[in-house]
Amino acid sequence: MHEPFILFGTQHLVVMALTLAVPAVLAAMARAQGPRADRIIRWGWAVALIGTWIAWYVLFVARGWLGPGNELPMNLCDWASIALIATLLAPGQKTFELAYFWALAGTTQGLVTPDVNFAFPEAQFIVFLLGHGAIIAAVLYLIFGTGMRPVPASIPRVAGWTLAYAAAAATTDWALGVNYGFFRAKPGHATFYDLLPAWPAYIPVTILLGIACIFLLYAPWFLRDLAAKRPAAVASDLTARPGPIASPVGLEGHQP
Repeated sequence: MHEPFILFGTQHLVVMALTLAVPAVLAAMARAQGPRADRIIRWGWAVALIGTWIAWYVLFVARGWLGPGNELPMNLCDWASIALIATLLAPGQKTFELAYFWALAGTTQGLVTPDVNFAFPEAQFIVFLLGHGAIIAAVLYLIFGTGMRPVPASIPRVAGWTLAYAAAAATTDWALGVNYGFFRAKPGHATFYDLLPAWPAYIPVTILLGIACIFLLYAPWFLRDLAAKRPAAVASDLTARPGPIASPVGLEGHQP
């Protein structure tokens, strides 16, 4: 029997630290070695994500855990993975921004409060934390290794796709009696949902928090763009400002 998983224990903290450290190292390598290294790293991330997804299904089938409530790709992390894999294989703005917001706002919660029972080297620990950590790490690599970032138009696009996900998940929950997206009940393990009101009041609260997360995750880029505009505006103002007008004495010389 494996040791029980300890939330914010040593193993959990190591996984979260690696989630930040690995993309930082790979981003530095890609910037130093150029496009070929970037392509290899991106495809490596894609293979890791696909392989982890397959391993998750193998584990659940082997242990008899697979059922209507988890066999469909209807969790937000699943949609984030699809958008991210598409971006890693063929970088594009619209798929990247979905991966960026969904991973950093949604998948991060899974990494911080994982639904696992036992510690490493239990297979569930490896598959769950590797899968969630790899999603976040790959997004961070795309930011710092390739320079991809959200833009102002990303906000309405991501909001629209997020509402589409919510509608799809809620419809699936209603049709199959399952709980994708947690529209029918809170998660069965400790999460931030424990801080919210009881069902169904937490649903509109979650929607408002989701909107707030979109703006919060865009805020660093807004501030960066704002800071970049200020020196340019000052330089433009100085260039456009007329110089002092020379006096007649200055033009004709000093009169005796």
